Amino acid sequence: MTDFKTLLQAFDQLLQPDTFKDYGPNGLQVQGKARIRNIVSGVTASRELIDAAIEAKADAIFVHHGLFWRGQDGRVVGWMKERLQRLLAHDINLYAYHLPLDAHPQLGNNAQLGQVLGLQADAWCGDQNLVWVGESRHGQVFDNAMVLAAHLETCLGRSVTTVASEEKSLKRVAWCSGGAQSYFEAAIAQGVDAFITGEISEPQAHIAKETGVAFFACGHHATERYGAPAVASHVAASLGLEHRFIDIHNPA
Repeated sequence: MTDFKTLLQAFDQLLQPDTFKDYGPNGLQVQGKARIRNIVSGVTASRELIDAAIEAKADAIFVHHGLFWRGQDGRVVGWMKERLQRLLAHDINLYAYHLPLDAHPQLGNNAQLGQVLGLQADAWCGDQNLVWVGESRHGQVFDNAMVLAAHLETCLGRSVTTVASEEKSLKRVAWCSGGAQSYFEAAIAQGVDAFITGEISEPQAHIAKETGVAFFACGHHATERYGAPAVASHVAASLGLEHRFIDIHNPA
């Protein structure tokens, strides 16, 4: 057992949120009970995850996507009221870390995604060096975009949107979990053959065709479901706490 402040200090020490410019507050977003035994981790602080955490008798929830974002409507109504009402009624602490969780060099979303996909980084680019660049850990060269797409679908267990204009082998790969399509051009400047992320927007399809760099959109949730359990499990073990990851399905 530990207290909520000690748990916050452990997360902060590991993830260093003060070193990032982010879209919302990192750290403790909702204060709950003082003493903590059991942590539930998940990707997003949705009502479904909160309900699952209540059923699991969690004292704290650790997520990548918290409740509060820059520029959002500040009123506690509708879905926000429903989520907060549950957290407060059951005295559950909510900890959320966005970019710091993406970036951690061993336990973060990008590091863990690289492990799942069998990729190893040797360079970084994009805003705050969030894009990882490297090659297959085993020296594998993918014969073409369809071969890499099949590999991604096998690893992530979901379909992948692929945009590729050339039938060429792919060796050098950049990746960034979540909605990182705006970093595509930074990755192209690194001389990569392919870019892997969660989402694609209209401009990237044209850029992929015109530059010959293959673009793979693998799902925002699917690419960001690895960092939260890795970090929460690590911190829970260090403090002698119970931990459980609950993966709430999301097709996005």
